[in-house]
Amino acid sequence: MDFWSVLLYHKKMKNKLTNELAVCGFEAVKALVKNNKQLIRRFYYSRDRMMAFKDLFKYLAENKIPYNNIPDGELEKLSGTVHHQGVVAMIAQPEIKHLTTEITDEWLHNKESAVLLDRVGNANNLGAIVRSAAFFGIKNIIVPDEQGLITTSSYRVAQGGMEYVNIYSIHSISKLLTAMKGKMVRLGTDVRATTTVDKIAELCGKKPALIVLGNEENGISDLVRANCDELIKIPALPGVSETDAQPIESLNVAQAAAIILYETRNLVR
Repeated sequence: MDFWSVLLYHKKMKNKLTNELAVCGFEAVKALVKNNKQLIRRFYYSRDRMMAFKDLFKYLAENKIPYNNIPDGELEKLSGTVHHQGVVAMIAQPEIKHLTTEITDEWLHNKESAVLLDRVGNANNLGAIVRSAAFFGIKNIIVPDEQGLITTSSYRVAQGGMEYVNIYSIHSISKLLTAMKGKMVRLGTDVRATTTVDKIAELCGKKPALIVLGNEENGISDLVRANCDELIKIPALPGVSETDAQPIESLNVAQAAAIILYETRNLVR
């Protein structure tokens, strides 16, 4: 093997041994550097990105954190994607904090809304939802324990949003919904609902919202649906009657999240 192949082989083996995650994409890495540069263990960049991160190099050198200019092809191997955009920061694999009553009590005190993902298993969708949540000021996202969605691709798609939201895990969605009864307005998304998303502010009043998003194949589960205060939908084209054929039944979950979170923006205190 040539020099770069040997170097990347050892880096990949080290990633596995130390449980690291590659954060790539210009906006994602820029936000990481701005907000959490202390998380960076190693830093690699292409020559044309050198000036964009020159202020970081002093910090890395002072803290004896390795950094180096490497070819684009090696950045691709290191990050596992062609979409690295010339920069890769290696961090420890993020650990998702378990949601506790202390955390939800703080939400209620601050009137903070949250997004709950029910069987949304695509890391790119998580990244897009995180991006929208950060844009509209929703800081809290909840995922079931078994969904390991924080990946290189979710960081990149979030375009820096990972640095502005908190992601929590839970053992049971239904238990959380039961615990939040009467405290947060539990809104489930359902294409068969009759209430439209523009009613969110009216439905919530002075309470924060707990918005449940389901996967694209089956939506939210029946148990989750039964534990929601209201089911909401994004209406299709105006003027389409119940008997008219609708070309597309629903939006991608990340697209739907952006619309719903837009309607939730006025609930943010």
